[in-house]
Amino acid sequence: MPDRFRVALVQNTAEREMAPSIAALEPLIRAAAKDGAELIQLAEMCTMMEPDNAAVLAKAKSEAEDPGLAAFRRLAAELKRWIHVGSMLIKDPGQTRVANRAFLLDGEGKIRARYDKIHLFDVTIGDGQSYRESATVAPGAKAVIAATPWGLLGLSVCYDLRFPQLYRALAHGGAAYLGIPAAFTQKTGEAHWHVLVRARAIETGSFVFAANQCGVHAEGRRTFGHSLVVSPWGEVLADGGVGTGHVIAEIDPAKVEEARRMIPSLKHDRPFAKPETTAIKGAAAGE
Repeated sequence: MPDRFRVALVQNTAEREMAPSIAALEPLIRAAAKDGAELIQLAEMCTMMEPDNAAVLAKAKSEAEDPGLAAFRRLAAELKRWIHVGSMLIKDPGQTRVANRAFLLDGEGKIRARYDKIHLFDVTIGDGQSYRESATVAPGAKAVIAATPWGLLGLSVCYDLRFPQLYRALAHGGAAYLGIPAAFTQKTGEAHWHVLVRARAIETGSFVFAANQCGVHAEGRRTFGHSLVVSPWGEVLADGGVGTGHVIAEIDPAKVEEARRMIPSLKHDRPFAKPETTAIKGAAAGE
């Protein structure tokens, strides 16, 4: 069983330009490392929250050119910390849309894993704002589990949180930890964030690390904050509140096996036929 370790979630308010966002993140990452964090997670789209679709496509960079990825790799190597870059918008050669891509960096700054967000946020949530992520982002198609010094980490991003089948698959694949970095909106966060994050932990018996952006972004877009570390039993071990900064929690990997032994639901999955809709008797005859 791996030793206990400390995880930190960095909560920031990304701007529509990368440079000031990256500059604001660096001291937050350094503070988390100084606090003893061995794994540091950043939020979704941590380096750029650009509401204009055309501007997103114009500003996004390839992995080789992205200044955020270069900065985080440098910091990981300097601080000798693993950094889970929650996601950045990456332009792959020959593609008309960007990828909403997470990176896992080791303590030497090497890229150990990549994950492209599968489920895209195309919604109108009733507060006067409409979101069409698919207008600029191409969906991923593959679940990803990454090896770390502390065990296996299942990767996901934000809106993926609402699709429990993904996390079931990650847990069945051996993931003890679920990364759910996000930029959850204020409205949906108030209603659903804590409930959904705790549910994903409980139903899989996994630790959940969920860094979330906070504050007011360009054109009045608001994110909820409250970055969460949740235990396999559903206990909230750390809550980032509403301001920028970081939260930290000590992780005991033994708690995963303990929770899964007490509630062994991962061993109880059974195949079943899809439901059929049956007509009310006599309805077809007009009775």
